[in-house]
Amino acid sequence: MLLFKKNPFGHYLIFKKWLIRYMGIMTHRRYRGFNNLKIEGSEIIKDLPDNNILFVSNHQTYFADVVAMFHVFNACLTGRIDSIKNIGYIWNPKLNIYYVAAKETMKAGLLPRILSYAGSISIERTWREKGKEINRKVNFSDITNIGKALNDGWVVTFPQGTTNPFKPIRKGTAHIIKTFRPTVVPIVIDGFRRSFDKKGIMIKKRDILQSMTIKKPLKIDYDNDSVEKIIEKLEYAIEQHSSFLKVISIEEIEIQEKLNKNREF
Repeated sequence: MLLFKKNPFGHYLIFKKWLIRYMGIMTHRRYRGFNNLKIEGSEIIKDLPDNNILFVSNHQTYFADVVAMFHVFNACLTGRIDSIKNIGYIWNPKLNIYYVAAKETMKAGLLPRILSYAGSISIERTWREKGKEINRKVNFSDITNIGKALNDGWVVTFPQGTTNPFKPIRKGTAHIIKTFRPTVVPIVIDGFRRSFDKKGIMIKKRDILQSMTIKKPLKIDYDNDSVEKIIEKLEYAIEQHSSFLKVISIEEIEIQEKLNKNREF
């Protein structure tokens, strides 16, 4: 009976369902109204198994990115391909979707604490805390919890561990992949940094085209691919390899040259 059923982390599913419904209704216009979310490749979602799926993505805000993914995943599962039109899809949401987030972020205020009930796997970052560089040992209970979530359903992670672009991918993600052998689905997002504040709560600018591209699962040899090889595959898959930075720089130069020519005329 759903009323008393809990997930592996002790959260009542009935509460989680109503929370996702409410947050989905409250946030829908952020991606289809104030701004527009362009989605590509979401047909991949409907064919995925019910568990042991790891979504890896670049990161632009604390919360808006993952909320958008909740919308896209649930919309696709109800037959809406590359669209979040008609909010009705949120009435019966998939309840075994989780996302990895820094423990300090999820404890910073009432709203993050509420959002954590929707599926947060809070972990202690080993390299940074409260804006300062640290060197902390891995908390193995965090790894265990990610494995528990993968065993139950889908997990979203941002392997760079920061909203700053083109930062190194953390080795922990590669270790998780080699340990639990999930199907790894890359996602590339853009536009969220321009439309939201850093936390992804306040709308900073309207009429911004946001984009989300869901790619085919990565081909990974869990036994023979090294941690470094997996990291390189992730960097290319979520378009955070240094080679993409060069492409962006060239595009910016070309845009600036066109603007200069227009000014001359």
